[in-house]
Amino acid sequence: MSNTLPLAAGFGEPSAEAWLELVKKTLKGAGPESLVSKTRDGLFIEALYRDGPAASVRAGVRDQDRPWDIRAGTRHPDPARANADILADLEGGASSVLVKLDPKGKSGVAVGSREALGRALNGVLLDIAPVALNAGYMGVDAAEWLAALAKGAPEAPLAFHLDPLTQFATKGSSPGPIESHIVAAATTAVRLARTYPKATTFLAAGRIVHEAGGSEAQELAFAIASALTYAKALVRAGATPDEAFAQIALGLSVNAEYFTTIAKLRAARILMAKVAAASGADGARPAVIETRSSFRMLTRLDPWTNLLRLASAGFGAGVGGADAVVLSPFTEALGLPGPLARRQARNIQLVLMEEAHIARVADPAGGAWFLESLTDDLARAAWAKFQAIEAQGGLITALEAGSIQAEVAMSAAAQLQAVTDKRQDILGVTKFRNPDLGEIEIDTATPSPVPGPDNKKPGPDSAATPLTPHRLAETFEEE
Repeated sequence: MSNTLPLAAGFGEPSAEAWLELVKKTLKGAGPESLVSKTRDGLFIEALYRDGPAASVRAGVRDQDRPWDIRAGTRHPDPARANADILADLEGGASSVLVKLDPKGKSGVAVGSREALGRALNGVLLDIAPVALNAGYMGVDAAEWLAALAKGAPEAPLAFHLDPLTQFATKGSSPGPIESHIVAAATTAVRLARTYPKATTFLAAGRIVHEAGGSEAQELAFAIASALTYAKALVRAGATPDEAFAQIALGLSVNAEYFTTIAKLRAARILMAKVAAASGADGARPAVIETRSSFRMLTRLDPWTNLLRLASAGFGAGVGGADAVVLSPFTEALGLPGPLARRQARNIQLVLMEEAHIARVADPAGGAWFLESLTDDLARAAWAKFQAIEAQGGLITALEAGSIQAEVAMSAAAQLQAVTDKRQDILGVTKFRNPDLGEIEIDTATPSPVPGPDNKKPGPDSAATPLTPHRLAETFEEE
């Protein structure tokens, strides 16, 4: 006996014409076309989707209890304090750590040797808690240090995150030819991959494009172009195409616009599979994606509102199928985070994971015509931009020519104008300012620089116009 209630019994089949009449009545004569909007890439978002493409690439099956790595970022200049933060994060629910290194101590942990990195990672079980690095041009040395610390743990799922292209795009220069840095990184990566088969060696990141004001398609194109550049270098260093793409993780930003975030992550898998297949890597595994929350979306005024932005970013990352998620502390725009901000960065993800259960479905967005259409449109737009980069001779040539920077600058200007014209609001800054914020806890530290390795390569320095990160709210916070 069926317990199904025929709730639709007795009602006639609704028609599209009847629905349109209701829409026009509600909109006082205007049709649904008046509700159509555009993304930063000029892609149309319709008011209603009645059909859509089928997803061609989906995220793999994930552990329902721990579907992604809660990756805690660490950048305190003091290695001892960084170590205390790392251990507290791991004990508090994080499953991996991202350590930013800077011998000068200005933007990361003051580490310039294997011994100093060992102090920062003291007590971390490297075969259980994955460690990811962010070391810029010092990446090869830092990778060697981490590999030495993991000696005896060949199954350690390390993330060496070699990524000289992001550093080049950010700084606008390299100590010696940027090509030499890529060759050195690839040579090291091929050797390390033999010892640590579960590790990823390169990070093909597009985040610098986002942080400088770029669009979703521009960010994806940069990331895929980086991945192809690194894959070619790995193949020249002795890896097969399948081995090369298996070593490369994608690095993308996630922000409070969770629908575009979800579509961007799903499009990234489509693009990575397409470029891998075109490169002869038909057996490459699905793309591994590390996401980091957007610094560009954060505010200094009323930083409590950043908790809303970070929760939305974490939701988009989880539903989009990210493999590792780094959420910034909500005080990131003010300075070094205190214990509360670090705890909130972890707990937002724990709530999404363990209470909201957003990953209990393998692909929560799969089959939603709106998101399937947006994913497909975004993938096509990004592929066209990627092809334009390759037509110029590749990512390095395009950066040196300034064409990528020019496109990003146009996108950044358009978004800034949207806020200026009040077509877009920034909560807590341009709308609903709160002058009574109470005390905001941040940490302070005096950097103690240490000697670092010489990263200079033989030959002339490479140069390009830098892509400079900035927060969207900066212009309006002093008003």
